[in-house]
Amino acid sequence: MLFDGTLPDVQLNHAQRELTVKIVYYGPGLSGKTTNLQMIHQRTQPDVRGRLLTVETHDDRTLFFDLLPVFFSTAAGFKVKVKLFTVPGQVIHNATRRIVLQGADAVAFIADSRRSASAENNSYWKNLNENMRENGLDPAQVPIVIQFNKRDLPDTRSDAEIEEARKKGKEPVVGAIAIRGIGVLETLFAVLQSAFRSLDARAGLTKNIQLTEKEFLTQVFQNIDTSGTELERLFPPRVKPL
Repeated sequence: MLFDGTLPDVQLNHAQRELTVKIVYYGPGLSGKTTNLQMIHQRTQPDVRGRLLTVETHDDRTLFFDLLPVFFSTAAGFKVKVKLFTVPGQVIHNATRRIVLQGADAVAFIADSRRSASAENNSYWKNLNENMRENGLDPAQVPIVIQFNKRDLPDTRSDAEIEEARKKGKEPVVGAIAIRGIGVLETLFAVLQSAFRSLDARAGLTKNIQLTEKEFLTQVFQNIDTSGTELERLFPPRVKPL
């Protein structure tokens, strides 16, 4: 992807009429990053999704990254690519996490909502901020959505505790049981909405390529099976569940 000379931080190519939006799923190992992408991939129509690439070790931990591109064209004729990545969670793969994080337009931070995981969540939150700065990204400017996953397990934070976390920070917070698909699309919606608003503020997407937030989100979610989720009312499924 070539970058427009006037917008060095935005993957917007006027010559080829392409915009790429990069979302990175970040968090501790086994927090549910891969599960989120797998669920999104399963619910996305085959004709608008790319191949879900995974590299896993024998113990089923993601070793490198997943890539899920979703494609669509705007009314103004721009091709939009939404690319979803995960980073490897193990401590030893920090260099890879930093590389995958490069150029991220927004981040979904996948946390384990069990109280026993608090220290690890905090460690990876600090690691995320450090790697953003290493990549020249401003942690105060890159949108982040927090997903508290594994809400079905013992020792999980209460709804009141999740709500308290939501009030303390500026980041949107979503509760989830990713393995059941609960909260997965809601997290995707929140992080894509945050990414668009940030890009629109920096690159004037609505003005320059006639892409509105409503069109952007509709183009993505009309191709995703939203049945049984909070998004079903906004984006009714057009086809039977996949």
